[in-house]
Amino acid sequence: MDKKTINDIDVNGKKVLVRCDFNVPLDENGNITDDTRITAAIPTITNLMDRGAKVILCSHLGRPKGEVNEKYSLKPVAEELSDLLETDVKFAKDVTGESAKETTESLENGEVALLENVRFDAREEKNDDSLSEELANLSDGIYVNDAFGTAHRAHSSTEGVSHHVDEAVAGLLMQKEIEFLGGTLEKPEKPFIAILGGAKVSDKIGVIDNLLDKVDEILIGGGMAFTFLKAKGYDIGDSICENDKLKEAKSIMEKAQEKGVKIVLPKDVRVSKEFSNEAPDKLVDSDKIPEGYQGLDIGPKTFMEFSQELQNAKTILWNGPLGVCEFEKYTIGTEQVAEAIAQNEDAVSVVGGGDSVAAIKKLELEDKFSHISTGGGASLELLEGKELPGIACLTDKIKKNIKKICGKKEITQENEEKINQEDKEEIQK
Repeated sequence: MDKKTINDIDVNGKKVLVRCDFNVPLDENGNITDDTRITAAIPTITNLMDRGAKVILCSHLGRPKGEVNEKYSLKPVAEELSDLLETDVKFAKDVTGESAKETTESLENGEVALLENVRFDAREEKNDDSLSEELANLSDGIYVNDAFGTAHRAHSSTEGVSHHVDEAVAGLLMQKEIEFLGGTLEKPEKPFIAILGGAKVSDKIGVIDNLLDKVDEILIGGGMAFTFLKAKGYDIGDSICENDKLKEAKSIMEKAQEKGVKIVLPKDVRVSKEFSNEAPDKLVDSDKIPEGYQGLDIGPKTFMEFSQELQNAKTILWNGPLGVCEFEKYTIGTEQVAEAIAQNEDAVSVVGGGDSVAAIKKLELEDKFSHISTGGGASLELLEGKELPGIACLTDKIKKNIKKICGKKEITQENEEKINQEDKEEIQK
């Protein structure tokens, strides 16, 4: 990874601002129903605590639209963190106000504080520079981004703050996400198979385009498969279809053929007349879906083909469910594919997307996968080859910070040559 991480800097005795992703689901009583994102941040937090940092955590939760709304308070997260870390996590009642200043100033080495929901401040989502500076001023010039799930957003706490600190580095979770998702695409061991699902082709067009130069096969399921099936001229009944993407689907299949990439579409599907968990259903071949019926999950022939392809894969990338996961009845295909991937112990397997991850957790297969991504939209944008603002803003491991070396002087060719020379010396070391 070419970005600095927390292990590349000295944090002892310093206030360190850490952007986490604590956007967790809460029930009507404000209880956390899934603490996955909180536990994912623990390695970074404990690393900093053990090294004597004064840890200042910040995050968003939900969409309070720039207003204080107790429904979206991070107080339950502070309580959960206190239990997980077995220490008192101090909670600031505001983002950068008096409570935040008093709470962070009172921190001793190894102690932790959590700021209130950054989206209670309307400036956050506008990437307002004044909020970025206020957040930076709570720290001693060190910012850690460990919130991969929001890395595709250029907000004050995810990107803006990096311009007001001496060091902007990746946390351990961010490092893992970049190395697995980015590394999977850069140097995959072959055969490399991607499995793509979900409802819409439009959500995955950029991903497929980027993958065509890297993968050997793409297995397509979920609602998006019906747009491809219709583009092939098949009858898809009342199945979900993006008619305005038919040309693009056809173009993707043509490009794949030219590049020698095998695209595997469902051979059979489970269909019903109603979008419901209770309505009767039946299995049909995917090219002969009756009028009035809609496809809701892949069938056994499809799973068998997918499973056979996955047996020999050395790298597997999976994003999106293969059926309608809102209904228990149609999670079978997704769960079967999860089990098939888990059985291939020789492959590097990376999965992203909420419904795919939920299937893995339900089956208790987490330890069978090389990496389970915490990012939804961020994962997709990284897979598309896009530069994510929350990653791009971090300090390069080799390349020096030009402002730091040059100060307020004009950046000249001589300055840049000096930086380049120092880079070469560091590489040689």
